[in-house]
Amino acid sequence: MKKVIAKVHLGKSRDAFEQKLANIELDFSPVYWQHDRVYVPRGYRKNANYPRLIMRTEMKAVDRPPKYEIILKRHIEDSGLDVVYTTPIRDYTEAVGIIQQLGFTPLSEVSRKRQEIKMAEGTILYLDKVEGTNGFFAKIETTILDKDSVERVREEVVATFKSLDETNFINESYAETVKH
Repeated sequence: MKKVIAKVHLGKSRDAFEQKLANIELDFSPVYWQHDRVYVPRGYRKNANYPRLIMRTEMKAVDRPPKYEIILKRHIEDSGLDVVYTTPIRDYTEAVGIIQQLGFTPLSEVSRKRQEIKMAEGTILYLDKVEGTNGFFAKIETTILDKDSVERVREEVVATFKSLDETNFINESYAETVKH
């Protein structure tokens, strides 16, 4: 799956951001929790188009079991495109063992409280409070088809944030943003 992802740092202006969305009749889902363990291949270099493997635990309700996924994510620097594959897993510990045997090493852990709005088919706006960072982040992920222009979709996503007076764009992943 190919995605265009843009993220802004809201600082402490979460309430103002939510109010702007409420004014256009958009409302976030209830808060849920996600925890990612991010793994990179040996010899990993930032900005070198290397893949990452992410072990995600997600809790949407305390009375339901957690959901586990393994996510292969590769950011293609020169195009601004993310290639993402997600696979549900049953045995978290076994999957981590496989990742390590494949030569991936831990980069970081990211915990967040998240809310979302489905804006259109294939487009989701997330509001994240990431542990170890200041303030809140808003992130738009748009799934694109092969026929779509990455540049045009990116321009639309950026224009969406600008229409909400949000221009503090962040190019780093949460794994790179979290204070260790």
